[in-house]
Amino acid sequence: MFARGILNYPTMGWRHPFAELERMSRQMDRLTQGLLGRPGLGWRPASVFPAINLTEDADSYYVRAELPGIKADALDIQAVGRKLTISGERTIASEGENVRYHRREREAGKFSRTIGMPGDIDANKVDAKLANGMLKVTIAKAEAAKPKQITIH
Repeated sequence: MFARGILNYPTMGWRHPFAELERMSRQMDRLTQGLLGRPGLGWRPASVFPAINLTEDADSYYVRAELPGIKADALDIQAVGRKLTISGERTIASEGENVRYHRREREAGKFSRTIGMPGDIDANKVDAKLANGMLKVTIAKAEAAKPKQITIH
């Protein structure tokens, strides 16, 4: 053991060609585990807002988005090409000047989500309704995207 530490036995000065890279990799692993595992540093995974479901039937696509506390006049919905964009701004009432937060998960600010449709849409036939914090957008499929029933003779 003594000989290995002092004389660098059995390598006698020769090192593995990737030893330094392995050492740096271990240090980076320790650093990222230390940073990401500690509470209170402000790091959080990015959240996607609003949460969206996209479904379809033979004639239409349906987009349902959770938008609690947002009024209809704060939303902008656009259908262009094969994409639907929902954007707006979420505001949260101030809790007061001298308030100390213990947990703050509700964020305010502008948002925008663009959803690619699986097929062509008719941008002239889009209907949107907002009720109880749930936005439902109905988008008619383009005639070319609708399935055609073929009769067998």
